[in-house]
Amino acid sequence: MPFCERICPYCDFAVIRARPLSPEDESAYLDTLCAELHARAGAFEGRRLASIYLGGGTPSLLQARSVERILGAIRGAFPGDPEETTLEVNPSTLETARLPDFRVAGIDRISLGAQSFDDTTLRRLGRGHRASEVHRSFEACRAAGFANVSLDLIVAAPGQTLTEVEADLVAALAYAPEHLSVYELSLEPGTPFGKAAARGRLQRPGEEEAVAMLECVEARLCAAGYERYEISSYARPGHRSVHNRRYWQRLPVLGLGMGAVSSDPPSPRHPFGLRRSNPRELAPYSEGVAAGDGAGAQVEVLGAREARAEAVFLALRTGDGLDVELFAGEFGAPPRHFFARELDRLTADGLLEEAPDALRLTPRGRMLSDSVFASFL
Repeated sequence: MPFCERICPYCDFAVIRARPLSPEDESAYLDTLCAELHARAGAFEGRRLASIYLGGGTPSLLQARSVERILGAIRGAFPGDPEETTLEVNPSTLETARLPDFRVAGIDRISLGAQSFDDTTLRRLGRGHRASEVHRSFEACRAAGFANVSLDLIVAAPGQTLTEVEADLVAALAYAPEHLSVYELSLEPGTPFGKAAARGRLQRPGEEEAVAMLECVEARLCAAGYERYEISSYARPGHRSVHNRRYWQRLPVLGLGMGAVSSDPPSPRHPFGLRRSNPRELAPYSEGVAAGDGAGAQVEVLGAREARAEAVFLALRTGDGLDVELFAGEFGAPPRHFFARELDRLTADGLLEEAPDALRLTPRGRMLSDSVFASFL
């Protein structure tokens, strides 16, 4: 769902500024989504629903009846009762007022894009809401009956201090969310933040301070009973994200909409599956769906080498790490057969732990995870 009332200066997602989102544009986009679903469902024939995730953009800008329509179309295309059905929500008066109707429409999990409980940090991030709206939105989630709420927080924001990160954690824990996603701010080329940083005009915490922030996050959340089950993800027992785990486990995912990415199931012709990336602009996407050519998606056939590399670095994102036996079952040999040099170097550098049954990042490896993952590409 690509529509947003405003585009944040750090955002690199496929989004469209829509203020407001007109009923005509909303209806037309839903028509296109349903047409794409009808065209693509055959590639996933025989599979059952595991989860449904409405992300964006800002999918909570949609009317509840639109959410109900797309959920009904998905449930009509595939059998099974999904373990979770998530809607991303921004803290705002408009979206908060729709929460009860979203629950009636079939949503049972909310991902609330708080980012911070500090007004200064929110302004520096270019967010449209303020801390008071974050508080009201979380309270509204509970009042509407949502028993599964995830909070998004950003650390290492421009001008942010360790004390402010600690205050954000205290505020978040006061609400006892079932899940938290805590991301270090990344600077993507081409975004306003990326351009400002390239010109030396973006003040950000230094590397040591950013590390201290991330260490603080882990210590505080784990002490409060959360499990760090993935680099950026913390959950109470029984509340790991079903949807996100499918990516890390390289399981099939059907992505619908502008800019969506799919992981098609393996087949005899493509034993390691396909990756399909829809156009990141509305007109080419809509025209592709109308033409019946698979939404005009770019298709990447995954070979054994690419699949092995992805299997390693995606699993290493998780607290469970890479299961050596499962890897060998898929690729015919354990990871060391393919990556002996890399494993020796990374373990010697203290970034990786290698056991007979699994590979896992060390605490230092989690801090330097991007460089670890690059070793396998």
